[in-house]
Amino acid sequence: MGVRVSAGNLAGHVARCGGFGTVAAAGIGVNSRHFNGKNLAVADPLAFQDEIRKAYSIAPEGVIGVNCMVAVTNYAEMVVAACEAGAKFIVSGAGLPMQLPGITAEHFPEVALIPIVSSSRAAQLIARKWYKNYGRLPDAVVVEDPDTAGGHLGEKLENIGNGQYDQYETVRAVKAYFRETWEAEVPVIAAGGIWDRADVEHALSQGADAVQMASRFVCTDECDADLAFKQAYLDCRPEDIGLVMSPAGLPGRAIIKHIEQIREGQLAAGQKCPSNCLHRCTYKESRERFCIVEALDRAQRGDVVNGLVFCGTNAWKADRISTVAEIFEELFGVSAALPKMVSNG
Repeated sequence: MGVRVSAGNLAGHVARCGGFGTVAAAGIGVNSRHFNGKNLAVADPLAFQDEIRKAYSIAPEGVIGVNCMVAVTNYAEMVVAACEAGAKFIVSGAGLPMQLPGITAEHFPEVALIPIVSSSRAAQLIARKWYKNYGRLPDAVVVEDPDTAGGHLGEKLENIGNGQYDQYETVRAVKAYFRETWEAEVPVIAAGGIWDRADVEHALSQGADAVQMASRFVCTDECDADLAFKQAYLDCRPEDIGLVMSPAGLPGRAIIKHIEQIREGQLAAGQKCPSNCLHRCTYKESRERFCIVEALDRAQRGDVVNGLVFCGTNAWKADRISTVAEIFEELFGVSAALPKMVSNG
């Protein structure tokens, strides 16, 4: 949901409906008033704060937070910018956020820290490191299912889709670890493959305390992406969704039919690294694959043929453009017994 797919408008309306609205940090400065084509490091934090404030203008009493990728070069700057703009939580993945409590120390305890993991082992590593160095534990943990989630995935390519991963076994293991080792009740949020009310009910019945939803909110009026981006979801079939290797060294799930065209187009244009946005990037280092921020930006602006459209495995289920309020009504409704425990990834 990075590069302006989930920005201030979507996050604000999710928060207005009672969810946790999430602004994605990655590439937020691209296609902003602050970007001159060369100054992404300067534009990113300024644009990030613009979008957080925009979300609060829509939902002044809402819960607004952010998603920040560890893999980006300006990770610490973006986290600090989010805190200064009033973010109430930081969700952090695409790497283990070992330094996150130190970066946010001046904003403790106002800002909740929520790492993304795909294994109990990763949650344990983070907890031990955080407690040893900073004397604190995560405020919640997102357990992301690499077999269903969209975008960058925290698992090796060969381990995805082999039938060995059990998301809810991991959810329960993470909860048990914090109870047994730390005597702490740390909420665990299930992410990946959550589409409808039945999915939410299943997640909660299997031990999750809340859910994170991303793909479901793309085909809404409020989503910050171009209509053509949303139409790509409406047009895609299950077989159009697959895995790609990102230049960040992580597998990602996307609509894959134009992947070769994206790569060939950027190489033919002789495009060089425009922003140095990633610590590790095969395109920056050796022109392998493609520039991820450029590909995502093109798609978000509407050029889905030459751009990369990230999505989860359920994106093909989108059949119309709705509103955030309609999705919340479907999920929870006036007669629903479920609390509103959902965030837009």
